[in-house]
Amino acid sequence: MSTSEEVKLKIPFGGKFLDAAYTVPIVPHTHGVIFTHGAGGDMNFHQLVSMASFLACNGILCLRFTCKGLNLNYRIRAYRAVMEHVKSSKEYEVKSWFLGGRSMGSRAAACIIRQCKDSPDEGLVDGLICLSFPLHPPKQQSKLRTDDLLLVHYPVLFVSGSLDEMCEKRVLERVLNQMPVAAEVHWVEGASHGMEVKQRAREDIMTEINT
Repeated sequence: MSTSEEVKLKIPFGGKFLDAAYTVPIVPHTHGVIFTHGAGGDMNFHQLVSMASFLACNGILCLRFTCKGLNLNYRIRAYRAVMEHVKSSKEYEVKSWFLGGRSMGSRAAACIIRQCKDSPDEGLVDGLICLSFPLHPPKQQSKLRTDDLLLVHYPVLFVSGSLDEMCEKRVLERVLNQMPVAAEVHWVEGASHGMEVKQRAREDIMTEINT
């Protein structure tokens, strides 16, 4: 028996629409998670689909959306449009949301949640989930992308590969100590930025990430 259903929708964004999908638990739910993809892919990227299914099976509403483009400011504006959608929607009874994303999508989520502090949206969010946060360009550990992270006032969970070329382990651990909030990281041993591990099945990796 299915424990969730997927409901597709289009969210207004400027003069166009963002493709999106709710993964809806069949049990009552009061909390939700918003996820978006990295620089490539879309809302159907297998990691997002897997996480959405797992969350819904555990009674958490999940909203995934697609926003193509490499411009971070554009991605942030799209994320804000999704936030406006969930604020105005009366379809699902959700008290608060976790914001999240994979790679570039997690940078957009970090910017949005930073802006929630001391705003009308302050009570709408509970925390930030960063899958493969791109802390720095490959082999450029001195060029940190921490402007938003260091100003986040909500709990943060990072899920990163120990061999992520865009998030060196020792660098992220140093950043965690500088953050003003409770921040934790789960390291997937041997995983790259794409969460791939040699001689390990994709499904096995996602089981670790989800649990």
